[in-house]
Amino acid sequence: MGWRIVSISRLCKLDYKMDYLVMREREETTRIHLSEIDVLILESTAISLTAYLLRELDRRKIAVIFCDETRTPYAVLASLYGSHDTALRYRQQVEWRPETREQVWSEIVRCKILGQASVLPAENRRERELLLAYLDEVMPGDATNREGHAAKVYFNALFGKDYTRNQDCAQNAALNYGYALLLSATAREITAAGYCTQLGLFHSNRFNRLNLASDLMEPFRPFVDACVRDMQPTEFGREEKRALIGVLNRQLLLNGKRQYLLNALRLYVLSVLEALEHDEPSRICFPAYEP
Repeated sequence: MGWRIVSISRLCKLDYKMDYLVMREREETTRIHLSEIDVLILESTAISLTAYLLRELDRRKIAVIFCDETRTPYAVLASLYGSHDTALRYRQQVEWRPETREQVWSEIVRCKILGQASVLPAENRRERELLLAYLDEVMPGDATNREGHAAKVYFNALFGKDYTRNQDCAQNAALNYGYALLLSATAREITAAGYCTQLGLFHSNRFNRLNLASDLMEPFRPFVDACVRDMQPTEFGREEKRALIGVLNRQLLLNGKRQYLLNALRLYVLSVLEALEHDEPSRICFPAYEP
């Protein structure tokens, strides 16, 4: 896996030559070795690229994120066969025990709520204590919807009492962009391990082909939230997008070791899949949150 997050937003042609991504823009040519790239974000619909390049990007498990005319991520390149034993993994996934799925989902919810509490400023002491109290109330499968209750308290404390997630505002545009990046990266790790993204633990929307990625990305949402909190955007443009792309390169603690977020996400996803296969939720390696 590489280490660079490459974002392209200008009219250009992309192709492949001798292990390099070649970007041709008018009279200028730029080359980046594929071994260096972890995520490729195509922000413009005016970009053209070759099928050969797509094949090489997929073969090297590089996450390719496509954006629409508003430069908002809307699709990710996903291989039909991310692993040599994909058929076996699919059969195993269908047979995951319902009890284990519920336990894993409840642990994911607890981790997400803990992260949300860490994101709230010190002056929101009452809301932080309320979120922490929810941790002990999370039931298997989150039957009492502590996640939903926590989200209402959390976002109102973070962005104001009048704020809602369906508003047309800079905060929501930034959150949606950051979440889309996380979702794409999570889907890449799931397919690379040979599993099906459509079959989720909690999310089960028949129109969502990334249900499992929507489940597993949840503990990493607070890192995007913290970026938007610090950004306090009044508009959502190029600089705000760069800041959110930078979240993927931030460091965090996982199992007592400092990891870049994308590598931590990879290790976390593999640990969740292993926990589901062995009916042992205790195997999950969750990210640690720091003030």
